[in-house]
Amino acid sequence: MAMVRRVSANLEERAAAMLNKVVLLAIPGVAPFEFGVVCEVFGVDRSNTGGPNFNFTIATADPGPVRSSLGFDLMIPDDLSVAVDADLIAVPAHSMGAIDERFLDVIRQAEARGAWILSVCSGAFVLAQAGILDGRKSTTHWMYTDRLSDEYPHTDVNPDVLFVEDRRVVTSAGTAAGIDAALHIVRKEHGAAAANVVARRMVVPPQRDGGQSQYIDTPVQECSDDSFSLVAQWMLDNLAADLSVEQLARRALMSSRTFARRFRAEMGTTPAAWLNRQRIIRAQELLESTDRGLEGIAQETGFGTSAVMRHHFLKVLQTTPTAYRRTFGLREAS
Repeated sequence: MAMVRRVSANLEERAAAMLNKVVLLAIPGVAPFEFGVVCEVFGVDRSNTGGPNFNFTIATADPGPVRSSLGFDLMIPDDLSVAVDADLIAVPAHSMGAIDERFLDVIRQAEARGAWILSVCSGAFVLAQAGILDGRKSTTHWMYTDRLSDEYPHTDVNPDVLFVEDRRVVTSAGTAAGIDAALHIVRKEHGAAAANVVARRMVVPPQRDGGQSQYIDTPVQECSDDSFSLVAQWMLDNLAADLSVEQLARRALMSSRTFARRFRAEMGTTPAAWLNRQRIIRAQELLESTDRGLEGIAQETGFGTSAVMRHHFLKVLQTTPTAYRRTFGLREAS
């Protein structure tokens, strides 16, 4: 119970200083699925299970019915004035076309004051129209990456990733990649434990990294091998071990070459890159929830030494384990 109280107090302390107010823009032509993704990640109170509770609002330029891309209306009571002090502005996919300048002004003002801005799928085109992708890296659904690059040549479009963060502007690929991008923001602002709570409630994996491929052209049946799934789970259960492709392939009863190819098709990245990301996530969790020394955490998560762990934290998270613990570690409730 004492730990639960410390976790709760710590989350409340973070919420006061970090991302709290989230405003979702309901733009005419909004795509319901991507709209729902943002609502599910940021609009549900998960404080009873140790997760975050955001001040979540949906806003539009002219309050009232907003027509969705599927032809039904969403009733939105709040106008854009509620977004003036938002910590995060979220823009879901929409039927691409000219955007009301009032929405674009909200996005520009948010970017100017250093707020987070998130787009899902074709929502990147709204950010591009607002001009905030100029000089930034970005992505969108793989079907639209060429168009985004052609129409907005001042943004560096990456067609091969799930999401991109560039100076607090996060653009994601299609549909479910929006979940990964939203969880990325939760993780950066509230820590790995909070992001994992949201992911568990949504029954989605919390560990997909932005650099994974968004488009994997492989038959569906190749992604349903039970033995392959068991190997992936075994990797998670044995992070401290020295896991080589050869060893993993033997467990999966495959050749090393076949295993590496199948793993990339299933997970969107190489075995080594996926394993490294899982080790970082596990180290984040231990830094948040325990007072164990850095050397012990490095050994338990498979990095071997704190120096190696520090190197990977700097490379992936742009921070050190010590700084991460200082921000997200448990503190005694006063």
